[in-house]
Amino acid sequence: MPHVLIIHEVQDYEAWKKIFDGAASIRREAGERSYQVLRYAGDPNRIVHFSVWTSHDDARRFFESPRLVRIRAEAGVQAPEFIYLEELEAGTL
Repeated sequence: MPHVLIIHEVQDYEAWKKIFDGAASIRREAGERSYQVLRYAGDPNRIVHFSVWTSHDDARRFFESPRLVRIRAEAGVQAPEFIYLEELEAGTL
């Protein structure tokens, strides 16, 4: 399964989260199938968004779209790092 890990700083978590939640339908339409939002312990504005996508091409197309660039700016996202991953194994212990 194609995964994407995004690490970025936000100006204000609550403001970012409101915009993130409001974009759920466009993320789903673009191919995002599930996600987790985490933050660095001790740094509430350093966010990790880990998600599963229909394909890496769908994810790249979405993340590089002018629409999402505008949304990120509106949400106060600074210097996002996108890491595209393929799952090799998963489990529960």
